[in-house]
Amino acid sequence: MIVNLFNPIYRQGKQAKIGISWTVFFFGPFPALFRGDWKWFLIMILADSFTLGLSHWVFIFLYNKLYLTDLLAKGYVPNDPFS
Repeated sequence: MIVNLFNPIYRQGKQAKIGISWTVFFFGPFPALFRGDWKWFLIMILADSFTLGLSHWVFIFLYNKLYLTDLLAKGYVPNDPFS
């Protein structure tokens, strides 16, 4: 499911997915890099290096929620009633 978000301060819209992150499953931390989410990209790289890749399985289930909560903390609001 996709949530449409809008930041009224910067007048910028973004879409965020909810649920399991299949892109993290297939590509590891690189979806965070492509989204411009430097904080979680570095955290995933460090966690994967310290846990020998086992944290990858945790981030598959958590990353989309972490990304969405970061966007909401930055001032994004739902753009439509369904979101």
